[in-house]
Amino acid sequence: MQESNSILVVEDEPFVALDLKFACEDVGCDAVTASNCREAISAVGETAFIGAVLDVNLGRDETCDAIARTLRDHDIPFVLHTGDLDRAGEYLRGIEAPIVAKPSTASAVIARLQKLNSERST
Repeated sequence: MQESNSILVVEDEPFVALDLKFACEDVGCDAVTASNCREAISAVGETAFIGAVLDVNLGRDETCDAIARTLRDHDIPFVLHTGDLDRAGEYLRGIEAPIVAKPSTASAVIARLQKLNSERST
């Protein structure tokens, strides 16, 4: 697996994913985007991510649950980026990850991920 300073962005909305990708680049990180869990899990097998941003609902009745479990198994920190706080409240508590509510700026989402990384390293 190649070393990197990459962040995995799992988001089914192309414009949101692009905005997050640019925010990653603004802080000197590369971004790998995926629109579903299958793509995201494949990416985890190829790249040593420093963190991830996960949209909770990925469309077509798919949630981020499978990639969240994979990230935990690989000890990769992640934040949840969702606009579905009311419907998914109980589900989100089960994932036990920081939540950044939509709408938020992409830079705020990436800043929260960076803060999570710094908290883990202290």
